[in-house]
Amino acid sequence: MFTGFPVAALDFYEDLEADNSKQFWTTHKALYDDAVRAPMVALLDELEPEFGPGKVFRPYRDVRFAKDKSPYKTHQGGFVSVCPSGGWYVQVDARGLFLAGGFYSATSAQLAAYRTAVDTDLRGGQLEAIVADLGAAGFEIGGDTLKTAPRGFTADHPRIDLLRHKSLTAGRLFASPDWIDSTRTLSEVRAGWESMRPLVEWVTDVMGAA
Repeated sequence: MFTGFPVAALDFYEDLEADNSKQFWTTHKALYDDAVRAPMVALLDELEPEFGPGKVFRPYRDVRFAKDKSPYKTHQGGFVSVCPSGGWYVQVDARGLFLAGGFYSATSAQLAAYRTAVDTDLRGGQLEAIVADLGAAGFEIGGDTLKTAPRGFTADHPRIDLLRHKSLTAGRLFASPDWIDSTRTLSEVRAGWESMRPLVEWVTDVMGAA
């Protein structure tokens, strides 16, 4: 049963940001297992009947091609995939709890399918309304974007802002909420993901088979 993330989870990541070393990790591994990983697994298990099976990301960074050789991630993420690179996300770190949904990357074929859909009045209008509703509800619309119009589209396209996206997400940060160590966290994640369902379903319908 998920009962919340102990406040010690936030403290753990605050300390890890200050000392991202193998020695710190080895000394505090039991705290990570009990206060971070186990609650994340329990949270995703509780949400599985409504959203699908989730994945808990590994805590280790891939530093092979990175300038920053810090060995450990300073957050713990969980992801429910509903199509390639698309789905729901939850994260705990020193700041608190973060929720997101949408698609975080795309192949050339997926991006072409996305832009074709956005170009049409029906599908593009649907996404425009979804994004507007999420923004009005307090979600931050993010994702990687082009600085100019994508090839084949003009800068005065009525949905040029959406066409410029190479990834598209909606997210919300709960900064150190006083309920993070209670079952209310489950309710907040469930409600947040449910609010993002129209975006995730749009992404799945348009890009899932591309």
